[in-house]
Amino acid sequence: MQTKYAFFEGQIVPIEQAQVSVMTHALHYGTACFGGIRAYWNDEAEQLYVFRIEDHIERFLTSARLLLMNVAHSPEKLRATVLDLLRCEGFRADTYVRPLAYKADLKIGVMLHGMTDEVTIFATPFGRYIEKEEGADVCVSTWRRIDDNAIPARGKIAGAYVNSAFVKSEALMDGYDEAIVLDQHGHVSEGSAENLFMVRNGKLITPSITANILEGITRRTIMELATNELGLEVEEREIDRTELYICDELFFCGTGVQVAAIATVDRRPVGSGKIGPVTKSIRDLYFDVVKGNVAKYRGWNTPVYVEA
Repeated sequence: MQTKYAFFEGQIVPIEQAQVSVMTHALHYGTACFGGIRAYWNDEAEQLYVFRIEDHIERFLTSARLLLMNVAHSPEKLRATVLDLLRCEGFRADTYVRPLAYKADLKIGVMLHGMTDEVTIFATPFGRYIEKEEGADVCVSTWRRIDDNAIPARGKIAGAYVNSAFVKSEALMDGYDEAIVLDQHGHVSEGSAENLFMVRNGKLITPSITANILEGITRRTIMELATNELGLEVEEREIDRTELYICDELFFCGTGVQVAAIATVDRRPVGSGKIGPVTKSIRDLYFDVVKGNVAKYRGWNTPVYVEA
C-alpha cells in the first residue's frame, strides 16, 4: 500500500501534484508546523478508527497560532478532509496522517508575519516507530532540549525538530534505539520525539508540561487510563537523571511511538531489564482503546468507512 493522494492547496489531488517550489519559505527557515494522527485498523470490525482526531486538530491549530499563521480551514473542515483523504486511500492497515501548515511564500527573509499560509495533508501506512517496543536501549543525550523562550517545544514546529534530529542521530550512531533529553536545568524532559513516563515506588511519574515537552495527546490519554482504569497514582514533577538508573520501569509514549518500554538507560538495566508489569498493563489497555475495543472510550475513535 502506497500513498496515492494528498490534500494540497484546497483540494485532494494525486500525490505527484502536491509539490512546492525550492524557494518556499518553510523549506529554508523551518516556518511550518505539523501534526501526527494515528488511525488503527480493526480486523474484527473491518473498520479504520482515527484516534482522538479533534484533539489532534486542536493541537495542530495551536501550533499554527504560535507561528502567527492564519489557517483558512476550520477544525470541522480539517476533520472532514482527513476522513475524506483516508477514504480515498482505502487503507486497511494502521495508518499515520500528517497535516502540515507552512509559510508558502517564495521569498528570502526571516519573519513570521504577513506571509501566505497553506495546509497540506497526506496519509501513509505506518507500523512501529521504534522496532524494540518491548524493550528499547536508550541513552541520555549530550544535546539539551530547546527552551520555551527559544523555540517552544509544546508546539510541533518543524524547525524545532532539528533539535530532535541531533538527538536521534547521535543515539542511533552510538548503537542505541533512542535517547532521553535533559532540559536547560539538567532535569529530564522527554525523548527525541516522545513523552516519557517513569514508575517508581508504585507511582507513575512524568515531567510536567513546563519541562519543555510536547503537550502530548498520548501522554494525556495514558494519564487518564492509568488513573481511571488501573488505579495508579500519577504525579507530574521534575525528574533527575539518576532516577532513570534506579527506577522500576520506564517507557516512551506518543502518537508515533505509541507505548514503548525502555529496557536500559546508558547500558544500565531498568528494573529487570525487560518490559515491566505496569508498562505492559498500560500498553495492552492503550492498544485495546485505540483499536475501538473498549466501549467506554469509543468516543475517541472516529470510524473512517461508513458503518452498516
